[in-house]
Amino acid sequence: MEFNRSPGDLTALSPLFSDDNRVAEAASIAQKLRSFADEDIGRQKTTVSTAVGNATSNKGLEVAITNLQEYCNELENRLLARFDVATQKRNLTTMGEYANILSQFNRGTSAMQHYVGLRPMFDVEVMNADAKLVLGDEGTQPSPSNVANGLSSMFKEIADTVRKEAATIAAVFPSPKDVMSILVQRVLEDRVPKLLEKLLQKPSLVNPPPMEEGGLVLYLRLLAVAYEKTQEFAKDLRGVGCGDLDVEGLTESLFLPHKDIYIECEQASLKQLYKAKMDELRSEIQLSSESSGTIGRSKGASIVLSNPEISVTVVTEFVRWNEEAISRCSLFSLQPATLAASVKPVFTCLLDQVSQYTTGGLERAREGLTEAASLREKHLLGTSVSRRVAAAAASAAENAAAAGESSFRSFMVAVQRCGSSVAILQQYFVNSISRLLLPVDGAHAASIEEMATAMSRAESVACKGLQQCIETVMAEVDRLLSTEQKATDYRSPDDGIIPDHRPTSACACAVAYLSRVLESAFTGLEGLNKQAFLTELGNRLHKGLLNHWQKFTFNPSGGLRLKRDITEYGEFVRSFIAPQVDEKFEQLGIIANVFIVAPESLGPLIEGTPSIKKDAQRFIQLRDDYKNAKLASRLSSLWS
Repeated sequence: MEFNRSPGDLTALSPLFSDDNRVAEAASIAQKLRSFADEDIGRQKTTVSTAVGNATSNKGLEVAITNLQEYCNELENRLLARFDVATQKRNLTTMGEYANILSQFNRGTSAMQHYVGLRPMFDVEVMNADAKLVLGDEGTQPSPSNVANGLSSMFKEIADTVRKEAATIAAVFPSPKDVMSILVQRVLEDRVPKLLEKLLQKPSLVNPPPMEEGGLVLYLRLLAVAYEKTQEFAKDLRGVGCGDLDVEGLTESLFLPHKDIYIECEQASLKQLYKAKMDELRSEIQLSSESSGTIGRSKGASIVLSNPEISVTVVTEFVRWNEEAISRCSLFSLQPATLAASVKPVFTCLLDQVSQYTTGGLERAREGLTEAASLREKHLLGTSVSRRVAAAAASAAENAAAAGESSFRSFMVAVQRCGSSVAILQQYFVNSISRLLLPVDGAHAASIEEMATAMSRAESVACKGLQQCIETVMAEVDRLLSTEQKATDYRSPDDGIIPDHRPTSACACAVAYLSRVLESAFTGLEGLNKQAFLTELGNRLHKGLLNHWQKFTFNPSGGLRLKRDITEYGEFVRSFIAPQVDEKFEQLGIIANVFIVAPESLGPLIEGTPSIKKDAQRFIQLRDDYKNAKLASRLSSLWS
């Protein structure tokens, strides 16, 4: 009734409520009175609501509730002030006494929060020191290693402080777990976020930070370091004790704003790294060309400047970037399915990079073959030219041949490096990517298909270039044969002299050229690619020789010389390990017999070897005695 007189009237209270020596009893009684008044108000409301139309209900305890609340607030503040004084003096006994009394007010929440809030570890100066420890001096660019060291030091200091506070809390508070929960929550919602806010500023993906300032990859590296160190810190806090607080969930929530854009950021970072690398390589090409004066204004110049040569070292760098990105995916993705979903787009970036880079490098190498072909065509001459013009053209043709040989080697090197690059990519997929994709049905197969699709463009360019390589080789073989082969090679003026068993000069030159230029193909190609290329080249060589020999006539000694040439070519193409080509050159050796045997022996020769019948007719027409010996009529029955 003392509390129920009039609102705000706390003057006529019993000594119990004003005696400083009886605060514990006063707090207990005040809380019980509040509970009693609340129950009475509840009964009053029930009575009024059931007695419909009853307007003269008895006066309740509403005023008492208001005054009791005001008294309790004043008493709680008085106790908190005394608790603060005891805290400053580190008087654990007195602190414990007041903490027990304050536990009667809202289960001691105010006291617990008050104690935590006044901890020096949450002072502004301490938080500023955190920033300086982790970020370094203002204006300097933080490095991931320095940030990692700074975070380790800072989190150790906080964990040590929390551990010391845990001892005090256990000695003072009746519910130490609740206090520890509030303390750790304050650490994870105040001190740590304020540092992370300064350390991790979400970048714009539209206008990302330039590479000169670290680029997107610096942000990602700092994010990974901060996440990893904060996770370790959360485990330390859990070990110290934090009541029922969900430390792991709270720690995870600190990084949710960054995780929302994480994969997009990884993709943008990989693209930024690739662009920076290509710009660097192009700058090196530009400087090199300017210093040597080798690049003009031709179409080839633009391709060379836009497409660097393929380097396995550069592709390995692409893979290293991807490995780093995948390691971050593994760090941030807690569930296997989530990880697989993150890995796939990051790996796709690598596929795009390797495809674009190798395709560009092959295009650059192909351009050399195209320019060499243009040089060859430029110096093709008709028959009616002066000796001086012909000599100049021959010199230019030799230069074009040298350019063709050089471009052939360059393309084979490019193909070899492209193959090595693809092998590195495939090995990386097998070792690092495939197992991460398995939790998602179809992801593994889809990535394999995507890998094949990504490299199909480079394969297409490689196939076109290899065809150009064959054209380049055959053009030079044709040139050597046309310039070196003499009519007398296959039709000696005196058929009675001792036959020359050496290959002709033209054959020797052609085989020497082929041996020299194809050395790079033997090392640059492998497997089925090598077999297909050499088979095609062998078939083209066979066809080219057939057309070349159609320009000559042969006597018997010339036939023997031809047979020696065929043997030389056949021995060379055996290194191709192409059975189809070997068979064709063996057939040539048999067909050459039509120049050697006497006219009367031609019929039995052709009938005895039906396999040469198809080509024998046109070869027989090249015999120097074809008309004189009337071979057309003599052998007509064979072709009818």
